[in-house]
Parts: sequence; structure tokens; C-alpha cells
Amino acid sequence: MPIPSRERLLDDHQPTAVRDRLATPVRASTLPDAVLGGIDGCVTTFAVVSGAFGAGFSPQVALVLGFANLLADGFSMAVSNYEAGQAQLAQIASAERTERQHISLVPEGEREEIRQLFRAKGFEGKQLEQVVEVLCRDPDVWVTTMLHEEYGLSAAGLNPLRAALATFAAFLAVGILPLIPYALPGLGITTQFLTSLGLAGGVFLGIGMLKSAVYGLPAWRSGLRTLFMGTAAAGLAFATGYLAQGLLGG
Repeated sequence: MPIPSRERLLDDHQPTAVRDRLATPVRASTLPDAVLGGIDGCVTTFAVVSGAFGAGFSPQVALVLGFANLLADGFSMAVSNYEAGQAQLAQIASAERTERQHISLVPEGEREEIRQLFRAKGFEGKQLEQVVEVLCRDPDVWVTTMLHEEYGLSAAGLNPLRAALATFAAFLAVGILPLIPYALPGLGITTQFLTSLGLAGGVFLGIGMLKSAVYGLPAWRSGLRTLFMGTAAAGLAFATGYLAQGLLGG
């Protein structure tokens, strides 16, 4: 990610620009969900292809298993991501109810929690008491502060449905790539597998590098790490299929 110039940063930190930026509702990035879905989609689908090739199955069987697995696992992963987001929202709602109840029943005790939390940040004396007074003046601000400072929770930008859809879309879009060679006529089974292997390797490397570029990290290191993990998963699936075929003698 390119580093902005000092002039650009100065413009972005003028009072009006800061006010407008902070007034904009927070929207959580779906990139982590898409990266997770894309990597898992490619790993899962190519693992099926590798297992089928190792077991000596026909290309048609590999294609059917791959598509079935692509849809079922993609949906399962999206649902899991959605449920995880809903569970996080439920946790936040539960903690909020608890804090509101505590503020109602033992307000001085909750004030003392605010006091100690901000004393740990370096506030002391009159300045600390002013912070406590301001934060505890509005119950909503009070509760939000407690959720963030005591529990480390925030619902800002959290959208389980959007995260689930991003995961599902990336899982399908990326996961289908290793299956493409098996849908092309005229290719031998070994050529199909090697082409699928090349596509999967390119996907692993590309996703890792893209993720690093977005977050300003070393691209090749992340790309190679993702490639290594994907290759290891595919190798494990191939070995499992090969050993199962030998043990079952099918």
C-alpha cells in the first residue's frame, strides 16, 4: 500500500476533514472474510481433486465430487461465519444489558470502574474526575465506554450477513478454478490434474500477495506462505486418497 505524502496527510487531518471522517459510520471490511473464503474454497476443492487423483478415480467422479463439495462446504462456511457474527452480536447485547443493570443498581461502583480504567491510562486528580463526570453523564456513552474498555467489545460495522455473503461468494469464485480443467474435453487425466495444480498454486500465491498488498506487508513472503499451506493440504489429500485406494483395493 503506497504511503501518502505529508501534504495529503495534512489535508486529511484538517479539522473539517477529521470531523467528516469520524462522522462517517464505520463499516467493517469484508476483505478478511473474502480472503478466508477464497483460500478455503481453493484448498477444499483442490483437496477433493487431489484425493480423487490419488485414488485413481475418473475425471467425471472428481468433477462431481468437486462441485458437490464446493457448494456444500461453501454454504457451510458462510453459515458458520454468519453464526459467529450473530454470536458476537449476542455477546455484546448481553454485556450491554449487564452493564445497564449494574449502572442502575450500583452507579458508584460503575463510576469507580471508569475511574480505575482511565487512571490506568495516565489520568490523575481533577483531570481524572472530569473524565469520569463527562463519560458517566450520558448512560449510552457510559455503557459504550464500559463495553470497549472492560470487555474489549464493539459492534461498530459488524454485519454477519454481509460477512457470510462475502465468504460464500469468494469460496465459489475461487474454489471453482481447480475444477475447470476437469470440465474441458480432450485433456488426459494427468494433464487435467497438473493444470488444476497450476491453477491452485497460482490462486494460493495470488491471494497471499493480494492480502499483503492491501495491508502493506511483504507480498512474496505472504504469498509463498499461503502457497505452502495450500500445497500441504493438497498433498495430504492426495496421500489420503492414494493410501485409501491401496488399503481398500478398489
